[in-house]
This record gives sequence, C-alpha cells and structure tokens, in this order.
Amino acid sequence: MVSLPIQSLRSEDYIHRLQTEAIEAGKSPVGHWGWEQDNYMKWGTHSNRLIPVYTFGTSKAGDGIDLIDYQNENSPYRNSASVRQIFHRVPTGSVNKDAEYFDQTNIFDIQLSALRAEKKHIILVVFDGMDWQTTFAASAHKTQKLNYDAGRGTGLHFQDYQAGGTSQFGWMVTSPYSDNGKVDVDQQSVSMKNNPKPGGYSAAIGGPYPWSIPTELKYLIGEGTIEHTYTDSASSATSMTTGNKTYDASINIGPFGNQFTTIAHLAQKQNYIIGVVTSVPISHATPAAAYAHNVSRNDYQDLTRDLLGLTSISHPIDPLPGVDVLIGCGFGEDRNQDSGQGENFVPGNGYLTTEDLLKADSRMGGNYIVAQRTEGVSGKTLLEVSAQDAIDQNKRLFGFFGVNKGHLPFQTADGDFNPPVGRGKKAEKYSEADLLENPTLSDLTAQALNVLSHDDKPFWLMVEAGDVDWANHDNNLDNSIGAVLSGDAAVKVVTDWVEANSNWEETVMIVTADHGHYFVLEDPQLLINTKKSEF
Repeated sequence: MVSLPIQSLRSEDYIHRLQTEAIEAGKSPVGHWGWEQDNYMKWGTHSNRLIPVYTFGTSKAGDGIDLIDYQNENSPYRNSASVRQIFHRVPTGSVNKDAEYFDQTNIFDIQLSALRAEKKHIILVVFDGMDWQTTFAASAHKTQKLNYDAGRGTGLHFQDYQAGGTSQFGWMVTSPYSDNGKVDVDQQSVSMKNNPKPGGYSAAIGGPYPWSIPTELKYLIGEGTIEHTYTDSASSATSMTTGNKTYDASINIGPFGNQFTTIAHLAQKQNYIIGVVTSVPISHATPAAAYAHNVSRNDYQDLTRDLLGLTSISHPIDPLPGVDVLIGCGFGEDRNQDSGQGENFVPGNGYLTTEDLLKADSRMGGNYIVAQRTEGVSGKTLLEVSAQDAIDQNKRLFGFFGVNKGHLPFQTADGDFNPPVGRGKKAEKYSEADLLENPTLSDLTAQALNVLSHDDKPFWLMVEAGDVDWANHDNNLDNSIGAVLSGDAAVKVVTDWVEANSNWEETVMIVTADHGHYFVLEDPQLLINTKKSEF
C-alpha cells in the first residue's frame, strides 16, 4: 500500500488543526492549560492532581498486592499517624476521614509485596505526566465517543483489558516531601536550609477524585489558602520505586542525604533480572529513579553510570551492579558545557560519555551488547538483532537511540509523526532517517521482554512513556494524545506477552503516571471530528 504524503492528509488531521488554531488564537473552545479559560497556554508544568492507577494481576493476589489494602477504609490518608509516616509531618488539610485514594509510596508497597510473594514478573509502566484528563482526551479521540465522565474509563487498552478478572483501578496522591532542596552535585550533599515548600494534599480543595474540579483553581500549583507543592518526575518516581517521599529533583536520595534502596535493587538481590525502557533519555528522572542515586536529576552522565554498573559520583569505589536491559534515548545530544552535571562533566554526549560507552560495550570487554542508532539501518531490526545477540551470548542489552533533543520521534494523534506547534512555538520535524533508524516504544518493550525472559528467570521491568510529559509541558494536545496512544500500544505488547508466555497469577503489572499537568477540558465534544468531510 502506498502512503500518501503528509500534506495530502492534513485536511483530515483534525487534532492537528485544533492544536494549531489554539496556538494561533491563544485560546480554544476545547480547553486550556491552567486555570484561565481564555488562555490556552497559561500553565506549562505539573500540578497536584490525583492520579489514576490501573493494576493487573492484583485482585485477590494476596496481602499488600490487592488494591483493597490501600483504598477506602484502608487509605493511609484517613488518619494522622499514617499521614505523618508518609510525609514525616502532618501537612495541613491532608487528613481525610472519607479518603478513597492512597499514596504514591503505596506503588512501592505493592511491588514489594509482589516480590515477597515471589511473583515471577513485576512490571511498572509509567506514563510520565498523564493525568485523568489526558487519558480522557486520548480515549475520546481514539473511539470518537465520549464514553465516560468519571472512573476508570474505556477505549484504551489499559482501560479495557481485565487480565482475567485480576485488574483493579484506584487513584493516588503524588505530592512530594517538598520542592527543591539546596544540593551540591560535586559533594553529593543536600540541605533543607532554604526552607522548600512542603507537600501534602487537601481533598477539600483539590477534590477527592482525579476528575474533580478544585474549589480553588490555583491550589493545584501550590497557591491559595493552603500551599502544597506539586511534584516533579524525579521525586515522584523515587516515591514509586523506594516507598519514600523526598524533595523535587532527587533521584533516590532522602531530604537529609541518605540513599534509598529501590525495588529493583531488592529484586536484583533475589536474582531477578532488571530492565529499564524509556522513550526519552536513558538517564532522565523516571528511568534513573528505577536504579540510580544522585542528589540531582540533572547529573545525567553519572546517573547513566549507575544504570550501567560503572563507578559514579554516588558510587565512586563500589559501583552498583547495573541493570540487565537498558533501552532508551539521548543519542546525538552533544554539548560542550552543562552546569547541572558538576565538575566531572565530560563534553560530548550529555547522557553517555564515549569512555563509558566503551566500558559498557561487550566488544571492549564490557557487559552489554550495544545497539546504537546507525545511519541507514532500521532501528527496529538493529534492536531485534542485538537482543538476539544478547540472548545467544548471555550478555546484557543496551539500546541507545533518539532524535534531536534526545527522545523517540513524537507520534501524533492520527498515528503519524507530524507534530504541530506547541507552547515552544516550534514544531519538531523528522527526516526519513529519523523514522527509519529509531524503533518505537513498543519495539523497545518487546525486545526488553525477549531478553529479560529468555532464561526463565524472574524479572522486574520499568517501561516509561516519557513523551506524554514532554507533550503536556508543550501544551500540545496532538502530541499528548499521540503519546498516550503509543504508550498504550506498548502496554498491549506487555499484556500480549503475558498471555502468550506467562499468566496473571505469576505476573503483577502497574500502569500509572508520576504526576499530572493542568489541561482543563471545557468542551470535550470538540475532540470528536463530526465534520470530517468539511476538513
């Protein structure tokens, strides 16, 4: 079948048109980012919304695995003692005797309980920046229907798939211990002397559900009668992988400088194979928080060293063992300076030094078969061949791909790769080589599963759809919907794999997000293209 040129399809690219018109006008009847109805781009970062959680293999799976252990009457937010245990204080307004929700740290508790129960496969899928509103927009576009106005929803695979009756739904608080502390990357020290704004969650203001409308619209950004700060990806991912609240920008470091043990570290000690997959740079906050330690999320090269089992600023003598599969992006992102990485920054690729790549490469005596974006070579094929090489040679797998800015090409709502203009006032454009030489997130996930499962050992895997966050930061509805759909396709890769190779008695999967943004849908009906013939 011959593909039509992008321009000939533009008339049918309805969401692209909505996004473009919204940027040009500065407002849109479909909705807006932030609290002002007539300002499409009022807010470009995170919020303190409650976040949906979808679990698979958890219902009646045992103590600490089943969501009922954290919901409703078992919510940690129903009494001050458990709230204090989460935040090391009782944030104003955060105790709620009617709370149905749980906390982000309980995502770790579920995984730990699964590990203790010797579940064979533990999988954490993080749609970075995907709140209920983002999911709703993707569902409405995909189905061309407004299927729900509350709850779990339907239309996306992770909403509809029931895992043989073992799937559950809930929602959680994501607010951190505090916003940014004062850190020294070179000394790996942190101080709270700058009195960072503390976290917490008031359902009386923010609402009891992810789909609630706050009584004070600025509460979600940490302003108003009660000021609770919103999280960043580093702190939130740390909460989900270690069970501890910390300050924004921390990668598995506590607010007073102590290193946290992650669920991946614990699993590795029990002979689980460890995998980390992401559509954005390999040592960005979420993938880094699966395994690394650093006082700052911005120290990318050192975070990569921890992931690859090399000596780093945090582990200068005895390196961490490293993960068994690491596949993500950052390829081609070269820079001469980077103040966020400290005195040991090496000019060149901002995420991976040449020296560290050589140390990791099995051809140079390292532990990893390396699949690196290669001119003229299909990224999907290269990754497949490298994964098979890793299996045949009993080696680890490291995949390094990406386009300019260090991520996989953004897939938009119509399944094409034609991003519109967003908050940054510049649309990304991809060459034929960019699309050929990079795999998709589904490809990354499939090959990670192949390598992790080849010798029938138990494994822990994180998959991050990181481009959802990038799209929402850019106030880009087209990119946001496309990112959710491409992440949903990766979830289906996992569920298909479980159906073919395992079952939901020995597998636990959590699908969630680390935080939300602030997209407000005013007229969701406009997400449905009822006049296709006119465009």
